[in-house]
Amino acid sequence: QVQLVESGGGLVQAGGSLRLSCAASGSIFSPNVMGWYRQAPGKQRELVATIISGGITNYTDSVKGRFTISRDNAKNTVYLQMNSLQPEDTAVYYCNAVYRYGFNYWGQGTQVTVSS
Repeated sequence: QVQLVESGGGLVQAGGSLRLSCAASGSIFSPNVMGWYRQAPGKQRELVATIISGGITNYTDSVKGRFTISRDNAKNTVYLQMNSLQPEDTAVYYCNAVYRYGFNYWGQGTQVTVSS
């Protein structure tokens, strides 16, 4: 059974930085795609950033230039470096991993709160 374990959330002031980590385990295969999504209170879950095994990345417009997604394929771990955080970045951040044949897994979520 695949498990995604997230860490790194917390409370930070506007303009600050946080780094999220997510380690995938339980499969002999590496995820084809790993990514981060977020869900703010009263809103739908939205894509933040994704990275494929070859390193190509994709970001939602609101985080471009501030967030950086990376992965360590040897450790099946994905990271999200978040700089210049703003109150509107406050949300629960979820790690996602997509394996071959479309098997899709989610982490438990980690809270990121940015105070103004």
